[in-house]
Amino acid sequence: MKSIYILIFTMLASLPALTQFSQTPLPYAYDALEPVIDAPTMDIHYNRHHAGYVNNLNKAVNGTALAEMSLEEILSGISAYDMAVRNNAGGHYNHELFWEVLSPVENTLPSKELQGAIATYFGDMDGLRETLLAEASRRFGSGWAWLYVNAQGDLAVCSTPNQDNPLMDIAGCKGIPILGIDVWEHAYYLHYQNKRGEYLNNIWNIINWEEVSRNYREAISKIQ
Repeated sequence: MKSIYILIFTMLASLPALTQFSQTPLPYAYDALEPVIDAPTMDIHYNRHHAGYVNNLNKAVNGTALAEMSLEEILSGISAYDMAVRNNAGGHYNHELFWEVLSPVENTLPSKELQGAIATYFGDMDGLRETLLAEASRRFGSGWAWLYVNAQGDLAVCSTPNQDNPLMDIAGCKGIPILGIDVWEHAYYLHYQNKRGEYLNNIWNIINWEEVSRNYREAISKIQ
């Protein structure tokens, strides 16, 4: 009988740990965004960097109350948790958004509602482009540039360091992100080397404005 218990314990111990968080499959092939983002960069970015954030986040929350929380719930109270949770939860959320707001179809258009909001806060699409890409260019080191909806329902632009984002209670700009641009070097260095400005100018052409428009509608509905 004792040997049976030992066998059962051994089998249970060998089972893979349950994971709370996982990557959404890419909505396009690795080479679909070429020539703006090359296939090797996409492969490494998704399968190593993003996957690493997910794996490390699951390790960090395993056996804690965080394993029962949504990613958004964790981020909203991130000041209560350690840097492993902060960096990896942010990294997972940010990349999930990033993949969805890019598209193989170039020069998509925002919805009428989003176009109206962009006109109100930035004058026009060129004004938004100039403001957002300037934020991305000014970010020293690694980080993100964001288009987000603040607590008043206004559109705003900011940048955050590392894997922080506006959902975090420690962020200098707070709100719901609807578009994020990754300015970590791993997002562009294989193809652009140190030419961050060229990467930013090119990535603007493959933003999925249909997805950003959907994010805008959802953000507004949460605030109202």
